[in-house]
Formats: sequence, structure tokens, C-alpha cells
Amino acid sequence: MNAFTLQSIAGGGLLALVVTFLLTALFYAFTLHLAATFFIGDVPSQRAAYAGPVPALVSILLGEYGQSGAFGISASALVGVGLVVVLAADLLAVSVAYRLKLRSAIPVVVLHFAFAAILGLGLANLLGVGLF
Repeated sequence: MNAFTLQSIAGGGLLALVVTFLLTALFYAFTLHLAATFFIGDVPSQRAAYAGPVPALVSILLGEYGQSGAFGISASALVGVGLVVVLAADLLAVSVAYRLKLRSAIPVVVLHFAFAAILGLGLANLLGVGLF
């Protein structure tokens, strides 16, 4: 299962790709705002909207182009590499959007990852989307 499963269900095409990106960016922005509010305090939601599309774009691109066997790396190692790349992109986006030093942005990114994982798994179970 790759990041373009929704596009194949919807018939593929540019519209499906754009809608998938927008929904993913909205999900990441929502979970980032939760994490930033939890760690920093009262923050404007617009900052999460600035940073949310970055990990969304990186994760969608890695889901499509980071298929197993790419670069001579096994599929399980590619998952780890993809996770590190998405977290690094998220760290840079959070640091810029919230005007934090990289060291100060690390807890926000860790919380963002935790919130996104928990809400993502819950949403997948609610919608009946098989992740495994």
C-alpha cells in the first residue's frame, strides 16, 4: 500500500493527487497545532498551516518514489529512512514557522509525530482502512 492508494480508488489523476495532498496537509496542520499548543502554549493556528504542507509533500513523494528496492535498500530500511526524512523536514518547517531554534523545535516535532500517529491510526481504524 503506498501513498497513492486514495488516488487509485478515486480513479487517479491530478484532482485526486491534489485532494490527497490537501487532506494530508490539513491533517498534519491540525496535529501540529495540537502539539504546538500543548508544548508552547497559545499559538496562532496559521503557523501550523504554514508548516503542515511540508511533511505532507515529503511523505507523499517518499510514498510514491521510495518504493522497496530503491537505492538498493530493503523495504524495512526504507521505512526508517523515510521516517527520518519526514521528521527532518517537519523539524525545519516547525523551526521556521514558529521561529524556534532547531533544538527548541525538537519536542514539538516529537509531539507532532505522536499526535499524528495516534490520530492517524484511530482515523484509519474508524474508516476501515487497512494499514498493515
